[in-house]
Amino acid sequence: MTQKFYLTLLSMLFGALVSVITSTSVFAQRAGSEADQIASVEEPVAGFPTEFNVGDLTANIHGQTTYINQRYNPFNSPYQGMNSLSPDKSMSYTWSGTLFFGLRVAPNTDVYFNPEVVSGVAFSGLTGLGGPTNGEATRAQGSAAHFYSARAFVRQTINQEGSKVELENDANQISQIVSSNRFVITAGQFSTLDIFDDSKYAKDPRVQFMNWGNMTYLAYDYAADARGYGWGLAGEWYQDNWVYRISRMTTPITPNGLAIDWHIFSEYGDQIEVERDHYIGDLPGKISILGYRNRMIMARYTDATNYVIQNNAQGTQAIFNVRNNEQIKTGIGINAEQALTKDLGIYMRAFTSDGHTETMAFAEADNSLSVGMGVNGGRWGRPKDTIGVSAMLNGISADRRAYLLAGGISNFIGDYASPTQTLTYKPEQISELYYNALVVTNILLGVNYQHINNPAYNAARGPVNVFSFRVHAEF
Repeated sequence: MTQKFYLTLLSMLFGALVSVITSTSVFAQRAGSEADQIASVEEPVAGFPTEFNVGDLTANIHGQTTYINQRYNPFNSPYQGMNSLSPDKSMSYTWSGTLFFGLRVAPNTDVYFNPEVVSGVAFSGLTGLGGPTNGEATRAQGSAAHFYSARAFVRQTINQEGSKVELENDANQISQIVSSNRFVITAGQFSTLDIFDDSKYAKDPRVQFMNWGNMTYLAYDYAADARGYGWGLAGEWYQDNWVYRISRMTTPITPNGLAIDWHIFSEYGDQIEVERDHYIGDLPGKISILGYRNRMIMARYTDATNYVIQNNAQGTQAIFNVRNNEQIKTGIGINAEQALTKDLGIYMRAFTSDGHTETMAFAEADNSLSVGMGVNGGRWGRPKDTIGVSAMLNGISADRRAYLLAGGISNFIGDYASPTQTLTYKPEQISELYYNALVVTNILLGVNYQHINNPAYNAARGPVNVFSFRVHAEF
């Protein structure tokens, strides 16, 4: 696919969105702080209640398990470097299992705990792509099963005057009646993405699109450990059809590491988001703007580039040699989505980061655009089935590009092989298509296809065609 295709698809989707938003009407804020963000396919199982009483307290329990298998055949690769995607025929897989425990310790105070187990092997050790193909691969660290705490947090709801909203029993949500005008405070261990950048159509790789560029903005270097979780404090203010969010989260001690830096007043990731929800007729949609500011010890690309040139350090991760001072990294993005019919919705995300420093915790991208649509199977008699189609365009900053051209290797990308082989920079283009079929209650099977042009922003390599299948179950 060409860049012209992506721009054409973007203009069609955004044009459709703008044309219907002109008739927008305000509505009461949709339910919930959505602190887990799972796009649920769960239905009640007879004889197995997921919400119950423990003495005088209300509790709930939910669970999920997901297996994803991905493969690609050999692709064109005249050369490769330390962090290149392997051009040989490859297979990758991930398996995860999560339990979601909740307990209401006071009328508006909930405690949640999510133990998780993961195993898996990523393509080329998770290197070689700006937009990796499996969102679950952020948690996988080898074929051995790893057990850990994914979330352990307290949520306090402070209701104000407003209409009543019913929150249904779900993962990390005990059923509750709240006000459309309320404050929600979340404290403890959770993912930044549990609170920010929600999306009905592109969020959860366990049941929706798999690529990182459809989990959130690819250029959003959100604060997290290597598995995507962290510790912090988040506040949300729901005011009818507006939501205001702010948080401070821990950073890893070193970029893309697992160990947490607990100096949250000096090393941190801050987020702020404003969201406006609306109905067009009876069809929901929303627009949100998100900004972030990270502060921690990171390498600046200009320093790393100078180090490569001055020390003839081509083919090395010179960023490791210039992590000497605290740096500030910022970015801003917009997310828009709209249901066009009861069966069809579209979305668009666009984001840019300043691009002066290395990646702190997420992907090797400094600007990103994703557009797409989701369709359920009501029109062909399978209302629980879903189809998703998306296109992504990822880019890197001038500073990051200069570092790679000089022969530097970054955290997850770097195709340098010799002084006579220079990376030819072009934006990375990814298209993704999936179909999910609900085969029995709470169990779905899915197939997924991704086509990648210019992997890791190098026009000399690729394209890469990735075929996947997925099995997901939940209760």
